Amino acid sequence: MIKEQRVIDKYYQMLIEKNSHYEGTFYVGVKTTGVFCRPTCPAKKPKKENCQFFETAQEATLSGFRPCKRCQPLNTPSTLSPAVKKLIEAIEENPQRKWTDRDFDQLSISANTARRQFKTHFGMTFIEYSRARRLGLAFNHIRNGKTIIETQLASGFDSGNGFRDAFSSFMGVVPKDNAAIKVLTIAWIETVLGPMTAIADDQGLYLLEFVDRRGLEKEIDTLRKKLGVALVPGTNPAIKRITWELGLYFKGELKEFETPVVTTFGTTYQQRVWAELCRIPMGQTISYKELAFRMGDPNASRAVARANGGNQLSLLIPCHRVINSDGQLGGYGGGLKRKEWLLKMEKRVKE
Repeated sequence: MIKEQRVIDKYYQMLIEKNSHYEGTFYVGVKTTGVFCRPTCPAKKPKKENCQFFETAQEATLSGFRPCKRCQPLNTPSTLSPAVKKLIEAIEENPQRKWTDRDFDQLSISANTARRQFKTHFGMTFIEYSRARRLGLAFNHIRNGKTIIETQLASGFDSGNGFRDAFSSFMGVVPKDNAAIKVLTIAWIETVLGPMTAIADDQGLYLLEFVDRRGLEKEIDTLRKKLGVALVPGTNPAIKRITWELGLYFKGELKEFETPVVTTFGTTYQQRVWAELCRIPMGQTISYKELAFRMGDPNASRAVARANGGNQLSLLIPCHRVINSDGQLGGYGGGLKRKEWLLKMEKRVKE
């Protein structure tokens, strides 16, 4: 149990704010109810004097608290509502289906709810999401040499004109038999520290970030424009691989990621810094100054820090293993509490 008052005050403030950066890094036991929760629990917040804070769910359980039924602290955290999960499952069962507002009645879900919640999580409505999923099928058909009419029918479009309009508005070009069309798949991955966004193609991973990272939407848009690609929801071998590896990593059962990555969109200097970051063993840290020294310029601490911040492959390129010379954590796009948790976990795994 956490007893330091400074930490208790900090955690209580994060509990009041429902700060997702602290997801998985602490749990709160409520004396008046006997339950323990995660920081983002939607239940009414208790008074500070009725709270006990723990670093792990196991500690809370051993102290006699039972898991909250609302936030389910023993399960992988999810910010997706049951309605959104249900709709995503419905799409994957039949990705060619053309959805209308009337179809939501069959799932006992309000069309307005679906529209609002999808917009919050994915930056698009459910109808836009399902259309993007169908266009993803279309891209794959065209890249594999299928004709336009075959592609149109296989991806669930009744009208040739409707298919061409949807394709050109999404991709910026009229569909044609062109295997060079570039598409990246974007996916949502649940982890113990909160959800992450992954972007990949069949060759490897381009981006992996916590979804609450500041500026992530702009980061994704910049990547899309720089590479001249379309992003479609779905999965592929690289995303399946990283999802599996992340599960092992957060359990302390994986020391090195083997999911292939793509870093060619970075500058030459950024790629050199990222390659050096990958040489830092799990359980160890170095300073920005030491990183600059390894790059051959001891005075380039700020330059390596900027390159560090430009890393879009969280965890796989371990920028969290770089700290200040005085031992302070320094910065981290995923939040300092996550950085602290990651370093503690990796140190335990090494030992």
